[in-house]
Amino acid sequence: MNKLENQSQQNNTYNKRLGIIYGVMAFTAWGLLPIYWKLLDRIPALEILAHRIVWSFVFVAVLLIFKNDFKILKEILASRRKSLLILAGAVLISINWYTYIWAVNANFVLQTSMGYYINPLVVSLLSMFVLKEKFNRGKIIALLLATTGVLILTIQYGEVPWVALILAISFALYGLVKKILNLDTITVLALETLMITPIALFYIGRLQLTGEGSLAVIPTSVLALLIFSGVVTATPLLWFARGTHLVEFSTIGFLQYIAPTISFFLGIFLFNEEFSTTHLISFGFIWVALIVYTVAITRGEKQTKKAREAV
Repeated sequence: MNKLENQSQQNNTYNKRLGIIYGVMAFTAWGLLPIYWKLLDRIPALEILAHRIVWSFVFVAVLLIFKNDFKILKEILASRRKSLLILAGAVLISINWYTYIWAVNANFVLQTSMGYYINPLVVSLLSMFVLKEKFNRGKIIALLLATTGVLILTIQYGEVPWVALILAISFALYGLVKKILNLDTITVLALETLMITPIALFYIGRLQLTGEGSLAVIPTSVLALLIFSGVVTATPLLWFARGTHLVEFSTIGFLQYIAPTISFFLGIFLFNEEFSTTHLISFGFIWVALIVYTVAITRGEKQTKKAREAV
């Protein structure tokens, strides 16, 4: 019995470590994405988006062929409700991808970082109002602090940080759709890209026919990067999905700040974007908000765990 318990404990420890590795890999890859999109900055953002959609579909379709999972796609599409939710997810992730690509190549990397720092707090708001989940004092304080940070930046510069807000809201809504669907990550991505690939192909074809497309004029190395965008999109999602299955959600909650932190430092030190005292104060409020939020989430999970053990 003791041997079995020890073996089980060792397996759990191994799985947790593996899950953390997958999580770190996924969020590090997402954090480094600005470098990738900067390499494609000679191509308009909308055209990059169209290629990202097409090549993502090609890549996940190949994965599904190896898994022999096409039956699942038919079953899901047979449901009108699920089809509409997937279409909504496709629209939301397209908005998110386009905004992100445009922002990186228009030198708004710091705003993309802010957007993904704010995202967990927007998710909390949706959880409270849509899913009717309980909202404790810590989460309320975190939201107020983050809102203060955004307001400081808005008042100082006279402009709302739209890039950050669009990224945060679109990705939070996309996450909500995925939570309602409760389907495998790759299956959902395959269906989402399947729905919008015809539009993306039409757009690419029209650009090429009118002579405005980039395919005929870009170097082979840039074309390879464009094609590889499907792999770049889907691979971190696979790592993320694997990580979430192996570790607690609170651990993933900590790890998710890796991506915006990497983007934050890239924006300042690699892309030389402006970072004033106002930015520092604004980000400071958001960082404190995330600490408060993470503590609130962790405490909530511990209390839930104790309550279950007591039953």
